[in-house]
Amino acid sequence: MIRHRPLGSGHPYSIDTEQRWPLDPVAGEPLRLGVRATPDIESVEVELETTDAAGSRRTDRLPLSGVARTSRGQAIDGGHLASAQARLARSAGGWAVEFPAPEAGSAIRYRFVGRTGGGAAQRTRRFETAVSGWSDAPDGPVATVGASRVIPGSVRVLTDGARVRRIRFALPLADREHVAGFGERFDALDHRGTALDSVVFEQYKSQGAERKTYLPMPFAHVVGGDGWGFHVRTSRRAWFDVGAREPDRLIVEVETDAAVGEPAVAVAFYDGTPTAVLDAFLAEVGRPEELPDWVFRLWASGNEWNTQAEVMRQMDLHREHDVPVGSVVIEAWSDERTFTAFRDARYDVTEDGAPHRLADFAFPADGAWPDPKGMVDELHARDIRVHLWQIPLLKARPHPTAQAKADALAAEREGVLIREPDARGGLRPYRNRGWWFPLSTMPDLTDERAAQWWTEKRRYLVEEVGIDGFKTDGGEHAWGRELAYLDGTRGDEGNNRFPVAYAKAYGDLLRSAGKAPVTFSRAGYTGSQAHGAFWAGDENSTWEAFRWSMFAGLSAAASGILYWGWDLAGFSGPLPTPELYLRATAASAFVPIMQYHSEFNHHRRPVRDRTPWNIAERSGDDRVIPVFRAFAHLRERLVPYLAAEAAESVRTSAPLMRPVYFDHPALESAWTHPLQWFLGRDLFVSPVLAEGETAHDVALPPKEDWVDAWSGEPVAGDAVLRVDVPIDRIPVFVRSEAWPRLREVFEAGS
Repeated sequence: MIRHRPLGSGHPYSIDTEQRWPLDPVAGEPLRLGVRATPDIESVEVELETTDAAGSRRTDRLPLSGVARTSRGQAIDGGHLASAQARLARSAGGWAVEFPAPEAGSAIRYRFVGRTGGGAAQRTRRFETAVSGWSDAPDGPVATVGASRVIPGSVRVLTDGARVRRIRFALPLADREHVAGFGERFDALDHRGTALDSVVFEQYKSQGAERKTYLPMPFAHVVGGDGWGFHVRTSRRAWFDVGAREPDRLIVEVETDAAVGEPAVAVAFYDGTPTAVLDAFLAEVGRPEELPDWVFRLWASGNEWNTQAEVMRQMDLHREHDVPVGSVVIEAWSDERTFTAFRDARYDVTEDGAPHRLADFAFPADGAWPDPKGMVDELHARDIRVHLWQIPLLKARPHPTAQAKADALAAEREGVLIREPDARGGLRPYRNRGWWFPLSTMPDLTDERAAQWWTEKRRYLVEEVGIDGFKTDGGEHAWGRELAYLDGTRGDEGNNRFPVAYAKAYGDLLRSAGKAPVTFSRAGYTGSQAHGAFWAGDENSTWEAFRWSMFAGLSAAASGILYWGWDLAGFSGPLPTPELYLRATAASAFVPIMQYHSEFNHHRRPVRDRTPWNIAERSGDDRVIPVFRAFAHLRERLVPYLAAEAAESVRTSAPLMRPVYFDHPALESAWTHPLQWFLGRDLFVSPVLAEGETAHDVALPPKEDWVDAWSGEPVAGDAVLRVDVPIDRIPVFVRSEAWPRLREVFEAGS
């Protein structure tokens, strides 16, 4: 057997063995054609037919050479994706040939022939593609809104003569200008001198090192000169060379699919301060919506809290240790086949895929969840909100049975799934190509009818069980530009939009049931600002990951994400040290969402919960619980301030967790000390992010007088201070004018 998939799996950062690369051949550049083959295939050749723009035809037969199999995945060091990725490592022979692509405008038609040792031939079907070439273009292909900053003469298009496949143009960068934003970014605040792209991707851990993100946006601030920003109005993939090749230019390249002579991409330019730039951007793409005050209280979760008894035990431990908690996220609640039914619940299958109501379920007394509604009622009586984990997929492994099978058949019958081309030129349900939940089908949540079909199955959880919100995890599963959405949009245009629609669909469900649209997502794109809260995704418990997460929070905030947090001190791998855990706890008390979480560890002992009592027990450090408790109580006292400042952020677009350059665009310490921030209008935070640090440098901004939140001592601004940082302190300064109002927040716990 030989197999060629010209567009590959759609993995944005890996070239598959059996694909064509590049997908759109570029004249004069190497073109690689590859196949996978079973071990009985001993040779492969490609029959290549090339027709140039003048109609002259040439036929060649090119032998393929054996190549190492290329992985679609990424290196995993354990955890919940390791076994999933291992399943993708099946052995298969790889063959490839590489040659220069012919001139632009040529048409290529090809097929592969493989031969066994006995001489038997196996042939693929024929594939066709056109060759494109780069050419200079007038500025017309770039439609601009606002005062254009496109450098005249910099526009180039990649075209086959009929369609424009990509467009490239340059923007000016002046000396001392810094470039920030681009959605949630883990590696830096200022991206000048680097290159990055915007495509939604599940980068499981090491996001800062890999420079990949769950939540990109083709939007940036240019700070330090006149003050401006831009938004490339596209949901297709874009690349940004931020002065890496040419120090005085920001080069933008965008995938497109436009007729030659028509505008290929639109770019909006905004002038002014960072807040003015962000306000103009949010006016275009959607503003955050105020969420209830309780979202600012501590969120708690652990992936192994997989029974009602364990959830209640953990909530009892919060009460026993006097650690106030506002929300519990229950991840391992469902049967993990439907993501609508509690594990062990008994019910009759609705063969037509119709939603269930609470009365349809029986909950065995000896089951994992003997009384879900009673549990939620009890937690509500304790002033704790409850959120359930979700995945936007219909699982295919193990082979679906019972309700999962009925739902899968109904989804296909009702026409609510994302689709992909089949070998006969038609469409079939798209099968997830990623390493997590492989081969699952995927509802098209960008379509209102399909989204309603999907969320109605969860309505009883909200209206009858009393659930307050959903952790909308895993919005990164749509791979491939050839995917077909229900409105006719292709994957190259629709895939980045999917996680936005995912959070919106669940928010709409909650809102329709009279509840606040509280979703908790890790994936997103332009437009996500209007849909719930976000966390920074999966990370190890390391100091490096701690710093990466702070960059993520600040860049997300600069891009308009208001409600943001991270798994404090990481959720994966060995437990954090007490020092890391408590420094992260302190920082988390001063970001919009304070929460801890831990990864599934197959219930091995000792447990890896990130609760303060487990960290204390495992480490033997008796400081952990009292220090965590103190910060949790401080957080409770901060809630009214955070709620008021969130409302102000919605009103003005100034971020709640605000990078220093927003208030002081020309201040050099905004970049030399990037991991500091304003929290609302009156607090300035400088977390301890290095192991073993006992004294910490704080670059206080100018134009304000400050008060040390812990000592009450006045401090002048516009100075770099070196302050002592015992384990129970994080450098926080209060604007002197606000100190009378906020004094009790800090002094009540002393």
